[in-house]
Amino acid sequence: MKILALITARGGSKRLPGKNIRKLGGKPLIVWSIDVAKDIPEICDILVSTDDPYIAQVSKEAGANVPWLRPTELATDIASSVDVAIHALDWYEMHHGTIDGLLLLQPTSPFRTKESVRKGIDAFIKSNKETVLGVSNTDSHPHWTFKIEGEHLVKFTNELVLDLESKESQAVYKINGLLYLISPEALRSSRSFFKGNALPLIIDSAKESLDIDTELDFNMAKIMLTE
Repeated sequence: MKILALITARGGSKRLPGKNIRKLGGKPLIVWSIDVAKDIPEICDILVSTDDPYIAQVSKEAGANVPWLRPTELATDIASSVDVAIHALDWYEMHHGTIDGLLLLQPTSPFRTKESVRKGIDAFIKSNKETVLGVSNTDSHPHWTFKIEGEHLVKFTNELVLDLESKESQAVYKINGLLYLISPEALRSSRSFFKGNALPLIIDSAKESLDIDTELDFNMAKIMLTE
């Protein structure tokens, strides 16, 4: 089993400038994701896709493979993560041969554990390469949510039950960005990390599920490190 770990890290970030190389616990944020992918036998390489020379330098020093800077058209606000992943996948397989799985690790999830990555890979292998996604429980049950049409609140689903107690409702989950593991064939054919069935890698830890996207998230991460 050959799995390529891909870490995508664009230089521009409007909500949290320079987030991928901000120091957390004494090391740049992206290095947390590079380190967690090391010494896992099935991971054949750790590839970083970035448009930023400094992120590239930091990643290389941490032991990642950064063979190029991402093309300009894939470094915009509207460039999709799927296009970025397929670009990296195509390059890697052209130069290093075919792989069995692509493991996308977002640098904004610094507290994912090696154990969770290992569990995701084991599920991928046992299921014969079915897509695996990291998920965590969400407090906002769709039965209690609304959308706005015109000036009025409208039920988001047809099953809105305002007096339903939490313990009586079915658990719902959100993708937490911690881990996406998919076969090259599935990614290229669907051009999505989630089309049809996928296996959940359920993460119960709020710390491990943290996805840093704002200053508040980053401050929360610093607090979590001290606990």
